Amino acid sequence: MNNSATQKKQKRNTLFYYILAALITGIIAGQLVHSYTSAETIAMVSSNIKLLGTIFIKLVQMIIAPLVFCTITVGICKMGDAKMVGRVGGKAMLWFMSATVVSLFIGLVCVNLTQPGKTTDVKITDTSEASELIQNSQGMNLAQFVDHLVPESVFSAMANNEILQILVFAIMFSIALLSFGKKAEPIVNALDTISHTVLKMVNYIMWVAPLAVLGTITAAVATHGLSIFAVYGNFLLAFIFGIATLWVVLLLVGFILLGKKLFVLLKAIRTPLLIAFSTTSSEAVFPKLVEELEKVGCSPKIVSFILPLGYSFNLDGSMMYMTFASIFIAQLYGIDMPIGTQIAMLFVLMLTSKGIAGVPRASLIIIIATCSMFGIPPEGVALLLPIDHFCDMARSMTNVLGNSLATTVVSKWENSLETVKIPVK
Repeated sequence: MNNSATQKKQKRNTLFYYILAALITGIIAGQLVHSYTSAETIAMVSSNIKLLGTIFIKLVQMIIAPLVFCTITVGICKMGDAKMVGRVGGKAMLWFMSATVVSLFIGLVCVNLTQPGKTTDVKITDTSEASELIQNSQGMNLAQFVDHLVPESVFSAMANNEILQILVFAIMFSIALLSFGKKAEPIVNALDTISHTVLKMVNYIMWVAPLAVLGTITAAVATHGLSIFAVYGNFLLAFIFGIATLWVVLLLVGFILLGKKLFVLLKAIRTPLLIAFSTTSSEAVFPKLVEELEKVGCSPKIVSFILPLGYSFNLDGSMMYMTFASIFIAQLYGIDMPIGTQIAMLFVLMLTSKGIAGVPRASLIIIIATCSMFGIPPEGVALLLPIDHFCDMARSMTNVLGNSLATTVVSKWENSLETVKIPVK
């Protein structure tokens, strides 16, 4: 038993080191390609090697819909009654909304303190990609969110990995299933078996992660080069300051609520954090995160309910970036934004940003819609495109941290957090 646990721990450590090595190798290889090859070669290398990351993301996306549906259904049915579902959901939404407001507020404060838009000298050279994003953002408002909430077909929702829509169907399906009592047990047991089978698949898929990290990072650095950090130095320094502030707040609150358990959690999720950072996809680590949170003592039924909910309502890194980037664009254009207007923007973003998980470049689309609403030229988002990939690395990693903390804290609030001893070195 102990040998088996030791072997599993060694495998997790090995995977972490492989991913870290792939990250460093990708940076070096990408810079070499950027510095010593032609533009045609750079384009060819980038378009081909990033397929490694695309394959990994697709492998993960392949299992997200069945995993979300099965885990939510099993989790709610194991809770036993609708009152517990409402209680746990209420506690989760309390955390989500609080974290959202704090994240948006930190972005607002940091961009006003540092004012990177007034000290960054960049010009718009190509707005074609921004134009496409602007078209996609048309109608991005509260009404569209509500209309998008309920799926026309559960099969289309699963085919498109619409986590929020799958969540709505799974909750309704679970509550209906609960009404059958013991008659529903065979269905619940079957779905439980499917979810564990899918999690077994995760163990195989995760070994593709180092290749995905290598491909994604090499392509990004080869395309833009490390010199991009010098051009956007003021913006990046201010953004890093904002993300670091958000991490400090999240970890401080986590320590207050979880105590030393926080360090157990951070150690357990270090591989998902690194994968999210390297691939710019918090969605890519969802299955692995389910597994790791259960290992640190979180109740499986809480994990299976709260984590999918968090992926639609608790993207802390993305929230912080939205207020930060929106005011940054206003600063670049010399537009004065009174504090009252900025607070109004914060609350608009709080409402319109929900349910964006799984939408490509969703943060930029929401930023464009918000800029249009408040008289800021939406074309200014083109200034963010060269550096957005690198910002997305930090956003994705922060989203994973926020959802991990939310799930663990709610488990503790429900007295469902098992005690796991901190290993003594």
